[in-house]
Amino acid sequence: MNSPKINTDALISLHWNEQETKNAKIVAEFVQLLMNDHSFEKVVTRFGQGPYKQHNRNMADGISGVIETLRDFVKLAPEFSYEIKRMFVDGDQVIIHSHATLKAKHRGDDTKGMNIIDTWTVRDGKLVEHWDAIQALDVSMRLYSLFMGGKIKNSNGVF
Repeated sequence: MNSPKINTDALISLHWNEQETKNAKIVAEFVQLLMNDHSFEKVVTRFGQGPYKQHNRNMADGISGVIETLRDFVKLAPEFSYEIKRMFVDGDQVIIHSHATLKAKHRGDDTKGMNIIDTWTVRDGKLVEHWDAIQALDVSMRLYSLFMGGKIKNSNGVF
């Protein structure tokens, strides 16, 4: 699979300080490895140390919870990818606004896939907490959300 590459330099704002820029690059690297490259072992090696509190209730806590969910998901949709449209940083909070698609032919088609807002807390160079909000853009994704949305795997709440 030819995975899309995140152009981090195009997303960085000039007003971010040095630490905010580092935090943005950490999140972009995580998203690239996980969502686009599906390099799960690299994600575990690079980001798997320490606590990771998950607020997407369909994923278990820890980087291992993210890996478990995504590994299963890409078996169904091996061309799954994330295109980061916008990135916002405020201190240790990094927010990305992305278009996720299941098929390579749907990349760039805003009527397909999912509109996703992810928020991470980054401390001392580590991802420690994650929230997301997901909007299905087409019927197949709405049905997937309906059938898969009920499995609660953590008790952290969405807020």
